[in-house]
Amino acid sequence: MKRNGLDAQEDSTYSNDLTAKRVRELWSKTYNSLGKPDWAHIFPYYHPDIVFQDSIQKIEGIDNFKKMCSRLTKRCQKLEMDIQDIVKNENVIMMDWKMTMSFRKSPSTPIYGSTRLTLNKDGRIIEQRDYYDLWGDIFNGIPVFRSLYRWFMIRFFG
Repeated sequence: MKRNGLDAQEDSTYSNDLTAKRVRELWSKTYNSLGKPDWAHIFPYYHPDIVFQDSIQKIEGIDNFKKMCSRLTKRCQKLEMDIQDIVKNENVIMMDWKMTMSFRKSPSTPIYGSTRLTLNKDGRIIEQRDYYDLWGDIFNGIPVFRSLYRWFMIRFFG
């Protein structure tokens, strides 16, 4: 049986039983305080037809997903993720997290969000949807922009 071009025997990291505990373990190895993130160990858990979406982009297919992860790795000096809560219900895993990103010429920025992972019948992730307020969290760290952004959001959306 082939999966992403690998024989199941070659792909020893893959398991079709993604539990909340297992996702926490895997994602904790991805983002670290020692430097750049590495997603290589979680790619086998993604279906070849993965659809990833967040507030910035929509990515379809495992190759495009890997390219997106590579771009993020190149941009960030450091990326950490603290999974605060995680739960699995049937074929959906939800997690709340705090991600701290460090770019070349800016201070570390915490971003708070949630991720919904939808599992395919074979147990691999077929859809990942990340929810977060990128600009709100970034502007919270900049005194002038913080109050302007919050005023704008309340005035026009709240």
